[in-house]
Amino acid sequence: MSLPAAAAPRGEPVPGDAATLAPAAPGRLGVAVTVEEAARYLPALERWVAARRTELDALDRAALASPHGAGATDDLLLSMALWKSVADRTALLGATWAGGRVGPVERERLSTLVWGRLDTRVTAPGPSGGLGETAAGLAVSLPEACRLSDALVASLRVRLGLDLSAAEVTARLRALRAQLERIREQVGTEPPGTHQQQGSATAARLARRLAEVGDKAGRGGDVHGLGGPLEIEASTVERDLIVGAARRREAASRLERARALRSQLEAREAALEQLVRDCVDAVDPAPRYAVPDVSALGPVPNTPALLETYLGRLEQVSRAMAVVQGAYGQALRDHEELVARLDALRAKAAALGVADQPDLRRAHALAAETLARRPCPSAIAAQLVALYVSYLAAATDPREPRAVPSAPRTPEEPHP
Repeated sequence: MSLPAAAAPRGEPVPGDAATLAPAAPGRLGVAVTVEEAARYLPALERWVAARRTELDALDRAALASPHGAGATDDLLLSMALWKSVADRTALLGATWAGGRVGPVERERLSTLVWGRLDTRVTAPGPSGGLGETAAGLAVSLPEACRLSDALVASLRVRLGLDLSAAEVTARLRALRAQLERIREQVGTEPPGTHQQQGSATAARLARRLAEVGDKAGRGGDVHGLGGPLEIEASTVERDLIVGAARRREAASRLERARALRSQLEAREAALEQLVRDCVDAVDPAPRYAVPDVSALGPVPNTPALLETYLGRLEQVSRAMAVVQGAYGQALRDHEELVARLDALRAKAAALGVADQPDLRRAHALAAETLARRPCPSAIAAQLVALYVSYLAAATDPREPRAVPSAPRTPEEPHP
Protein backbone atom coordinates (compact mmCIF):
# COMPACT_ATOMS: atom_id res chain seq x y z
CA MET A 1 0.00 0.00 0.00
CA SER A 2 3.03 2.30 -0.22
CA LEU A 3 2.59 5.77 -1.66
CA PRO A 4 4.55 7.18 -4.60
CA ALA A 5 7.51 9.37 -3.84
CA ALA A 6 6.86 13.01 -3.06
CA ALA A 7 9.19 15.93 -3.58
CA ALA A 8 8.29 17.62 -0.29
CA PRO A 9 10.37 16.70 2.76
CA ARG A 10 8.67 14.60 5.38
CA GLY A 11 8.88 14.28 9.11
CA GLU A 12 8.39 11.09 11.07
CA PRO A 13 5.47 11.54 13.50
CA VAL A 14 4.47 8.53 15.51
CA PRO A 15 1.04 6.98 14.93
CA GLY A 16 -0.39 8.50 18.09
CA ASP A 17 0.37 12.12 17.13
CA ALA A 18 -2.53 14.44 16.34
CA ALA A 19 -3.63 14.31 12.75
CA THR A 20 -2.98 17.28 10.47
CA LEU A 21 -6.08 19.12 9.25
CA ALA A 22 -6.29 20.67 5.79
CA PRO A 23 -6.11 24.47 5.54
CA ALA A 24 -9.24 26.44 4.66
CA ALA A 25 -9.39 27.12 0.93
CA PRO A 26 -9.68 30.75 -0.22
CA GLY A 27 -12.29 32.22 -2.55
CA ARG A 28 -14.73 30.24 -4.59
CA LEU A 29 -15.17 28.99 -8.17
CA GLY A 30 -15.27 31.83 -10.67
CA VAL A 31 -13.69 34.37 -8.29
CA ALA A 32 -9.95 34.96 -8.60
CA VAL A 33 -7.98 34.45 -5.40
CA THR A 34 -5.92 37.35 -4.15
CA VAL A 35 -2.15 37.23 -4.01
CA GLU A 36 -2.25 37.34 -0.21
CA GLU A 37 -4.70 34.45 0.00
CA ALA A 38 -2.64 32.32 -2.39
CA ALA A 39 0.57 33.16 -0.50
CA ARG A 40 -1.00 31.85 2.73
CA TYR A 41 -2.88 28.88 1.31
CA LEU A 42 -0.35 27.24 -1.01
CA PRO A 43 2.47 26.77 1.55
CA ALA A 44 -0.06 25.49 4.10
CA LEU A 45 -1.44 23.06 1.53
CA GLU A 46 2.04 21.82 0.66
CA ARG A 47 2.76 21.22 4.36
CA TRP A 48 -0.55 19.37 4.68
CA VAL A 49 0.28 17.15 1.69
CA ALA A 50 3.67 16.26 3.15
CA ALA A 51 2.27 15.61 6.64
CA ARG A 52 -0.66 13.60 5.30
CA ARG A 53 1.67 11.33 3.37
CA THR A 54 3.64 10.72 6.55
CA GLU A 55 0.43 9.94 8.42
CA LEU A 56 -0.69 7.51 5.74
CA ASP A 57 2.67 5.76 5.79
CA ALA A 58 2.37 5.40 9.57
CA LEU A 59 -1.21 4.15 9.29
CA ASP A 60 -0.16 1.69 6.61
CA ARG A 61 2.50 0.26 8.91
CA ALA A 62 0.01 0.15 11.77
CA ALA A 63 -2.52 -1.70 9.59
CA LEU A 64 0.08 -4.31 8.64
CA ALA A 65 0.88 -4.86 12.29
CA SER A 66 -2.71 -4.82 13.57
CA PRO A 67 -4.92 -7.95 13.67
CA HIS A 68 -7.77 -5.70 12.49
CA GLY A 69 -5.78 -4.15 9.66
CA ALA A 70 -7.58 -6.05 6.88
CA GLY A 71 -10.80 -4.20 7.66
CA ALA A 72 -9.08 -0.87 7.02
CA THR A 73 -7.69 -1.79 3.59
CA ASP A 74 -10.42 -0.09 1.56
CA ASP A 75 -10.22 3.13 3.58
CA LEU A 76 -6.43 3.14 3.24
CA LEU A 77 -6.62 2.66 -0.53
CA LEU A 78 -9.12 5.48 -0.85
CA SER A 79 -7.03 7.73 1.39
CA MET A 80 -3.98 7.07 -0.77
CA ALA A 81 -5.92 7.79 -3.97
CA LEU A 82 -7.20 11.07 -2.50
CA TRP A 83 -3.69 12.02 -1.36
CA LYS A 84 -2.30 11.37 -4.84
CA SER A 85 -5.00 13.51 -6.48
CA VAL A 86 -4.47 16.35 -4.03
CA ALA A 87 -0.68 16.12 -4.39
CA ASP A 88 -0.94 16.29 -8.20
CA ARG A 89 -3.27 19.30 -8.01
CA THR A 90 -0.93 20.96 -5.48
CA ALA A 91 1.93 20.57 -7.96
CA LEU A 92 -0.16 22.32 -10.64
CA LEU A 93 -1.00 25.09 -8.19
CA GLY A 94 2.69 25.54 -7.43
CA ALA A 95 3.56 25.72 -11.12
CA THR A 96 0.83 28.32 -11.71
CA TRP A 97 1.84 30.32 -8.62
CA ALA A 98 5.45 30.47 -9.88
CA GLY A 99 6.74 32.00 -6.68
CA GLY A 100 4.18 34.82 -6.72
CA ARG A 101 4.69 35.97 -10.31
CA VAL A 102 0.98 35.97 -11.12
CA GLY A 103 -1.43 38.32 -12.82
CA PRO A 104 -5.24 38.36 -13.09
CA VAL A 105 -5.27 35.41 -15.51
CA GLU A 106 -3.05 33.28 -13.26
CA ARG A 107 -5.10 34.16 -10.17
CA GLU A 108 -8.30 33.04 -11.92
CA ARG A 109 -6.51 29.88 -12.95
CA LEU A 110 -5.50 29.26 -9.34
CA SER A 111 -9.13 29.59 -8.25
CA THR A 112 -10.20 27.13 -10.94
CA LEU A 113 -7.54 24.63 -9.85
CA VAL A 114 -8.63 24.93 -6.22
CA TRP A 115 -12.39 24.66 -6.73
CA GLY A 116 -12.56 22.66 -9.96
CA ARG A 117 -13.08 18.92 -10.07
CA LEU A 118 -10.17 16.66 -9.28
CA ASP A 119 -9.10 13.83 -11.57
CA THR A 120 -9.66 11.02 -9.06
CA ARG A 121 -11.68 7.91 -8.49
CA VAL A 122 -13.80 8.19 -5.33
CA THR A 123 -15.10 5.04 -3.76
CA ALA A 124 -18.67 5.04 -2.51
CA PRO A 125 -19.62 3.61 0.92
CA GLY A 126 -20.71 0.00 0.89
CA PRO A 127 -23.74 -1.37 2.73
CA SER A 128 -21.64 -2.54 5.68
CA GLY A 129 -20.19 0.88 6.36
CA GLY A 130 -16.91 0.12 4.60
CA LEU A 131 -16.00 1.02 1.06
CA GLY A 132 -17.67 -0.75 -1.77
CA GLU A 133 -18.13 -0.19 -5.47
CA THR A 134 -15.86 2.42 -7.04
CA ALA A 135 -17.65 5.29 -8.74
CA ALA A 136 -15.57 7.20 -11.28
CA GLY A 137 -15.82 10.87 -12.11
CA LEU A 138 -17.42 12.31 -8.97
CA ALA A 139 -17.21 16.11 -8.91
CA VAL A 140 -15.02 16.42 -5.80
CA SER A 141 -13.17 19.72 -5.44
CA LEU A 142 -9.77 20.10 -3.82
CA PRO A 143 -11.16 21.34 -0.46
CA GLU A 144 -13.71 18.50 -0.40
CA ALA A 145 -11.01 15.94 -1.14
CA CYS A 146 -8.91 17.35 1.71
CA ARG A 147 -11.84 17.21 4.14
CA LEU A 148 -12.68 13.69 3.01
CA SER A 149 -9.04 12.71 3.59
CA ASP A 150 -9.12 14.25 7.07
CA ALA A 151 -12.27 12.31 7.93
CA LEU A 152 -10.86 9.03 6.63
CA VAL A 153 -7.57 9.42 8.51
CA ALA A 154 -9.41 10.17 11.75
CA SER A 155 -11.53 7.07 11.25
CA LEU A 156 -8.48 4.94 10.44
CA ARG A 157 -6.57 6.03 13.50
CA VAL A 158 -9.44 4.99 15.75
CA ARG A 159 -10.18 1.79 13.86
CA LEU A 160 -6.57 0.66 14.11
CA GLY A 161 -6.61 1.23 17.88
CA LEU A 162 -3.80 3.80 18.03
CA ASP A 163 -3.41 5.04 21.61
CA LEU A 164 -4.32 8.64 22.34
CA SER A 165 -2.41 10.72 24.84
CA ALA A 166 -4.20 12.92 27.35
CA ALA A 167 -3.23 16.01 25.38
CA GLU A 168 -4.57 14.51 22.21
CA VAL A 169 -7.98 13.89 23.78
CA THR A 170 -8.47 17.64 23.92
CA ALA A 171 -7.23 18.02 20.35
CA ARG A 172 -9.55 15.24 19.20
CA LEU A 173 -12.53 16.83 20.86
CA ARG A 174 -11.67 20.12 19.20
CA ALA A 175 -11.36 18.34 15.84
CA LEU A 176 -14.70 16.62 16.43
CA ARG A 177 -16.38 19.96 17.11
CA ALA A 178 -14.93 21.37 13.87
CA GLN A 179 -16.02 18.24 12.01
CA LEU A 180 -19.54 18.51 13.43
CA GLU A 181 -19.71 22.10 12.23
CA ARG A 182 -18.70 20.98 8.74
CA ILE A 183 -21.39 18.29 8.87
CA ARG A 184 -24.01 20.93 9.75
CA GLU A 185 -22.86 23.07 6.82
CA GLN A 186 -22.95 20.08 4.49
CA VAL A 187 -26.45 19.15 5.68
CA GLY A 188 -27.52 22.70 4.83
CA THR A 189 -26.55 22.11 1.20
CA GLU A 190 -28.76 19.01 0.95
CA PRO A 191 -31.96 19.48 -1.07
CA PRO A 192 -35.06 19.94 1.12
CA GLY A 193 -36.72 16.63 1.90
CA THR A 194 -36.12 13.35 3.69
CA HIS A 195 -32.34 13.32 3.26
CA GLN A 196 -31.95 16.76 4.77
CA GLN A 197 -34.20 15.87 7.71
CA GLN A 198 -32.25 12.68 8.34
CA GLY A 199 -28.99 14.58 8.12
CA SER A 200 -30.18 17.20 10.61
CA ALA A 201 -31.29 14.48 13.02
CA THR A 202 -27.93 12.71 12.69
CA ALA A 203 -26.03 15.96 13.28
CA ALA A 204 -28.12 16.67 16.39
CA ARG A 205 -27.49 13.17 17.73
CA LEU A 206 -23.74 13.49 17.15
CA ALA A 207 -23.78 16.87 18.90
CA ARG A 208 -25.43 15.33 21.98
CA ARG A 209 -22.90 12.49 22.09
CA LEU A 210 -20.03 14.94 21.67
CA ALA A 211 -21.38 17.06 24.53
CA GLU A 212 -21.55 13.96 26.74
CA VAL A 213 -17.99 12.96 25.86
CA GLY A 214 -16.77 16.52 26.48
CA ASP A 215 -18.50 16.68 29.85
CA LYS A 216 -17.00 13.37 30.92
CA ALA A 217 -13.54 14.39 29.77
CA GLY A 218 -13.92 17.66 31.69
CA ARG A 219 -14.67 15.67 34.85
CA GLY A 220 -11.47 13.65 34.32
CA GLY A 221 -13.16 10.46 33.09
CA ASP A 222 -11.76 8.02 30.54
CA VAL A 223 -13.32 8.81 27.14
CA HIS A 224 -11.17 6.57 24.95
CA GLY A 225 -13.95 4.05 24.57
CA LEU A 226 -16.50 6.78 23.79
CA GLY A 227 -14.49 9.00 21.49
CA GLY A 228 -13.42 6.29 19.06
CA PRO A 229 -16.90 5.19 17.94
CA LEU A 230 -18.00 8.83 17.78
CA GLU A 231 -15.07 9.73 15.52
CA ILE A 232 -15.79 6.78 13.23
CA GLU A 233 -19.47 7.66 12.92
CA ALA A 234 -18.78 11.37 12.40
CA SER A 235 -16.18 10.60 9.74
CA THR A 236 -18.57 8.20 7.99
CA VAL A 237 -21.39 10.75 8.05
CA GLU A 238 -19.16 13.50 6.66
CA ARG A 239 -17.80 11.19 3.98
CA ASP A 240 -21.32 10.16 2.94
CA LEU A 241 -22.45 13.78 2.75
CA ILE A 242 -19.48 14.78 0.61
CA VAL A 243 -19.91 11.84 -1.76
CA GLY A 244 -23.68 12.44 -1.96
CA ALA A 245 -23.18 16.11 -2.82
CA ALA A 246 -20.61 15.15 -5.46
CA ARG A 247 -23.05 12.68 -6.99
CA ARG A 248 -25.80 15.29 -7.11
CA ARG A 249 -23.50 17.75 -8.84
CA GLU A 250 -22.49 15.08 -11.32
CA ALA A 251 -26.16 14.24 -12.00
CA ALA A 252 -26.98 17.93 -12.43
CA SER A 253 -24.00 18.27 -14.75
CA ARG A 254 -25.22 15.34 -16.85
CA LEU A 255 -28.71 16.87 -17.03
CA GLU A 256 -27.34 20.23 -18.17
CA ARG A 257 -25.06 18.49 -20.68
CA ALA A 258 -27.99 16.49 -22.07
CA ARG A 259 -30.13 19.59 -22.47
CA ALA A 260 -27.33 21.56 -24.11
CA LEU A 261 -26.45 18.70 -26.46
CA ARG A 262 -30.09 18.23 -27.44
CA SER A 263 -30.40 21.95 -28.26
CA GLN A 264 -27.24 21.78 -30.37
CA LEU A 265 -28.51 18.71 -32.22
CA GLU A 266 -31.86 20.38 -32.93
CA ALA A 267 -30.01 23.33 -34.46
CA ARG A 268 -27.81 20.95 -36.46
CA GLU A 269 -30.89 19.06 -37.64
CA ALA A 270 -32.43 22.23 -39.10
CA ALA A 271 -29.15 23.18 -40.77
CA LEU A 272 -28.67 19.67 -42.18
CA GLU A 273 -32.17 19.66 -43.66
CA GLN A 274 -31.32 22.87 -45.52
CA LEU A 275 -27.99 21.36 -46.63
CA VAL A 276 -29.79 18.27 -47.95
CA ARG A 277 -32.26 20.43 -49.89
CA ASP A 278 -29.43 22.45 -51.41
CA CYS A 279 -27.55 19.31 -52.40
CA VAL A 280 -30.60 17.59 -53.93
CA ASP A 281 -31.34 20.74 -55.93
CA ALA A 282 -27.73 21.08 -57.09
CA VAL A 283 -26.47 17.62 -58.02
CA ASP A 284 -27.78 14.33 -59.36
CA PRO A 285 -27.36 11.75 -58.02
CA ALA A 286 -27.35 13.12 -54.46
CA PRO A 287 -26.46 11.00 -51.40
CA ARG A 288 -29.32 8.99 -49.89
CA TYR A 289 -29.03 9.63 -46.16
CA ALA A 290 -31.88 10.60 -43.86
CA VAL A 291 -31.37 13.42 -41.37
CA PRO A 292 -31.81 12.01 -37.81
CA ASP A 293 -34.93 13.25 -36.02
CA VAL A 294 -33.95 14.53 -32.56
CA SER A 295 -37.57 14.74 -31.41
CA ALA A 296 -37.85 10.95 -31.79
CA LEU A 297 -35.65 10.60 -28.69
CA GLY A 298 -38.37 12.11 -26.50
CA PRO A 299 -37.89 14.63 -23.68
CA VAL A 300 -34.74 14.76 -21.56
CA PRO A 301 -35.20 12.45 -18.51
CA ASN A 302 -34.18 13.53 -15.01
CA THR A 303 -33.10 10.25 -13.39
CA PRO A 304 -29.40 9.22 -13.43
CA ALA A 305 -29.90 5.82 -15.08
CA LEU A 306 -32.15 7.16 -17.85
CA LEU A 307 -29.89 10.18 -18.33
CA GLU A 308 -26.88 7.96 -19.03
CA THR A 309 -28.81 6.06 -21.69
CA TYR A 310 -30.21 9.28 -23.16
CA LEU A 311 -26.74 10.83 -23.42
CA GLY A 312 -25.56 7.73 -25.27
CA ARG A 313 -28.39 8.10 -27.78
CA LEU A 314 -27.62 11.78 -28.26
CA GLU A 315 -24.01 10.87 -29.04
CA GLN A 316 -25.22 8.32 -31.61
CA VAL A 317 -27.41 10.98 -33.23
CA SER A 318 -24.44 13.36 -33.30
CA ARG A 319 -22.28 10.76 -35.08
CA ALA A 320 -25.07 10.03 -37.57
CA MET A 321 -25.42 13.75 -38.31
CA ALA A 322 -21.68 13.94 -38.94
CA VAL A 323 -22.01 11.18 -41.57
CA VAL A 324 -24.94 12.99 -43.24
CA GLN A 325 -23.12 16.31 -43.24
CA GLY A 326 -19.97 14.73 -44.65
CA ALA A 327 -21.78 12.99 -47.52
CA TYR A 328 -23.96 15.90 -48.67
CA GLY A 329 -21.24 18.48 -48.06
CA GLN A 330 -18.76 16.50 -50.15
CA ALA A 331 -21.24 16.24 -53.04
CA LEU A 332 -21.69 20.03 -53.07
CA ARG A 333 -17.93 20.60 -52.83
CA ASP A 334 -17.31 18.26 -55.77
CA HIS A 335 -19.78 20.26 -57.87
CA GLU A 336 -18.20 23.57 -56.83
CA GLU A 337 -14.75 22.20 -57.67
CA LEU A 338 -15.92 21.26 -61.18
CA VAL A 339 -17.28 24.79 -61.74
CA ALA A 340 -14.07 26.35 -60.44
CA ARG A 341 -11.93 24.00 -62.55
CA LEU A 342 -13.81 24.85 -65.73
CA ASP A 343 -13.43 28.59 -65.02
CA ALA A 344 -9.70 28.12 -64.42
CA LEU A 345 -9.29 26.14 -67.64
CA ARG A 346 -11.21 28.83 -69.57
CA ALA A 347 -8.92 31.52 -68.12
CA LYS A 348 -5.86 29.47 -69.09
CA ALA A 349 -7.16 29.03 -72.64
CA ALA A 350 -7.77 32.79 -72.90
CA ALA A 351 -4.27 33.52 -71.65
CA LEU A 352 -2.84 31.17 -74.27
CA GLY A 353 -4.97 32.75 -76.99
CA VAL A 354 -6.86 29.56 -77.91
CA ALA A 355 -10.16 30.13 -76.08
CA ASP A 356 -12.00 31.11 -79.26
CA GLN A 357 -11.09 27.99 -81.21
CA PRO A 358 -14.33 26.28 -82.32
CA ASP A 359 -13.69 23.00 -80.49
CA LEU A 360 -12.79 24.72 -77.24
CA ARG A 361 -15.72 27.12 -77.53
CA ARG A 362 -18.20 24.29 -78.09
CA ALA A 363 -16.69 22.14 -75.30
CA HIS A 364 -16.81 25.04 -72.83
CA ALA A 365 -20.38 25.96 -73.70
CA LEU A 366 -21.54 22.36 -73.30
CA ALA A 367 -19.73 21.87 -69.98
CA ALA A 368 -20.90 25.23 -68.58
CA GLU A 369 -24.50 24.57 -69.61
CA THR A 370 -24.42 21.15 -67.97
CA LEU A 371 -22.91 22.50 -64.74
CA ALA A 372 -25.56 25.22 -64.59
CA ARG A 373 -28.38 22.70 -64.90
CA ARG A 374 -30.44 22.04 -61.74
CA PRO A 375 -29.90 19.37 -60.70
CA CYS A 376 -26.59 18.91 -62.44
CA PRO A 377 -25.77 15.40 -63.72
CA SER A 378 -22.45 15.13 -61.91
CA ALA A 379 -20.94 12.24 -63.87
CA ILE A 380 -21.69 13.84 -67.28
CA ALA A 381 -20.42 17.23 -66.10
CA ALA A 382 -17.15 15.65 -64.96
CA GLN A 383 -16.73 13.98 -68.36
CA LEU A 384 -17.42 17.27 -70.21
CA VAL A 385 -14.84 19.12 -68.11
CA ALA A 386 -12.38 16.32 -68.91
CA LEU A 387 -13.26 16.76 -72.62
CA TYR A 388 -12.45 20.46 -72.38
CA VAL A 389 -9.10 19.50 -70.80
CA SER A 390 -8.39 17.24 -73.78
CA TYR A 391 -9.28 19.95 -76.34
CA LEU A 392 -7.12 22.47 -74.50
CA ALA A 393 -4.18 20.07 -74.47
CA ALA A 394 -4.57 19.45 -78.19
CA ALA A 395 -4.81 23.16 -78.93
CA THR A 396 -1.75 24.12 -76.94
CA ASP A 397 0.51 21.19 -77.89
CA PRO A 398 -0.11 20.44 -81.60
CA ARG A 399 1.80 17.60 -83.12
CA GLU A 400 2.89 17.91 -86.78
CA PRO A 401 2.57 14.71 -88.83
CA ARG A 402 5.96 13.42 -90.03
CA ALA A 403 6.62 11.49 -93.29
CA VAL A 404 7.81 7.97 -92.75
CA PRO A 405 11.08 7.52 -94.75
CA SER A 406 11.15 4.61 -97.18
CA ALA A 407 13.66 1.90 -96.65
CA PRO A 408 16.77 2.06 -98.94
CA ARG A 409 16.74 -0.34 -101.85
CA THR A 410 19.59 -2.69 -102.63
CA PRO A 411 21.21 -2.64 -106.12
CA GLU A 412 19.89 -6.09 -106.84
CA GLU A 413 16.30 -5.03 -106.09
CA PRO A 414 14.44 -4.43 -109.37
CA HIS A 415 12.29 -1.39 -109.89
CA PRO A 416 8.60 -2.03 -109.75
